Amino acid sequence: MTEISYSIEDYDFALPEDLIAQKPAERREGSRLMVLNRAERSCQHTVFSEVLSFLHPGDVLVLNRTRVIPARVFGTRNATGGKVEFLILAAEPEGIWRSLVKTRGRLRPGEALLLGNGEVALEVLESQGRGAWRLRETRGSLRAHLESNGKMPLPPYIKRDRTADPLADLDRERYQTVYGDQPGAVAAPTAGLHFSEALLSSAKKQGVRIARVLLHVGLGTFQPIQTEDIREHVMHEEFFEVSEEAAREVNAARSRGRRVIAVGTTSLRCLESAWSPSEKRVVPSRGMTGIFIHPPLPVRSIDGLLTNFHLPKSSLLLLVSAFAGRQRVLDSYRRAIEERYRFFSYGDAMLIL
Repeated sequence: MTEISYSIEDYDFALPEDLIAQKPAERREGSRLMVLNRAERSCQHTVFSEVLSFLHPGDVLVLNRTRVIPARVFGTRNATGGKVEFLILAAEPEGIWRSLVKTRGRLRPGEALLLGNGEVALEVLESQGRGAWRLRETRGSLRAHLESNGKMPLPPYIKRDRTADPLADLDRERYQTVYGDQPGAVAAPTAGLHFSEALLSSAKKQGVRIARVLLHVGLGTFQPIQTEDIREHVMHEEFFEVSEEAAREVNAARSRGRRVIAVGTTSLRCLESAWSPSEKRVVPSRGMTGIFIHPPLPVRSIDGLLTNFHLPKSSLLLLVSAFAGRQRVLDSYRRAIEERYRFFSYGDAMLIL
């Protein structure tokens, strides 16, 4: 196989099912950490609490400040009493919501769906395909109901009882970064889950700078690539924002020869979406992005990437391969499997420098 491949089959690997993390580590910074140094061609194994030993004063950590909505709720069909599972995707004006809806039988426009003891009622408006529907509030506040009763929208590879999960309260805390303050995501920016408030405070005392960007992670992040040729894949779009302050912080570091380290693939997608090829810097930007980063496309905005271990044949694995090289990444994944690292959202981390 050559280093650059457009075949999705060359981004596959066999993962033992027992290495898919089903719950978080006991402590956020207690996860394991693999450190790849591209220049030295080295690989080290440590724990996440030691991540600061690989950071220098003046380095900039780029954090995605999105906050996960507790978007999974349950209800009933008013006409039949049948059970309904909702995964809320987005809010629209005038009490309109987009949601995945799972129930037995076909929904029909005009039908009423009830949540809780009926204090919230939703009218079915229209199908948007693939199980997604537009719904209108006709009674109560869905937003308030989500905050009080919603469950975290865990990815499908975390096998839990969706209705009676004893770890649901833990998920509300741990499937959320300690710094997320902008609600809107239906999946966590998982690399940031390893940071505790104490660890971030220590980083700042060490002279590490923080830049905050925003990308509301959508469900498409879990979708495998279905096309044989990766260049034919069309990415889902997500809302992002790189503020003037964040752009200034990143650009100042690059101009001084300091490193910019993206915490997670979503932070990197923000920066690359805001990259100006003509100015060769990040510019303040806001809007929807469907950027698809894959080999051999260049990654221009960062010097390091902190990330979890991703799904086979996924756009996230391709993004990491674009930054670090496909063969190096696959070799490191094989090593992680041999060393029994934990994979995916609640799993261990990798720092690529």
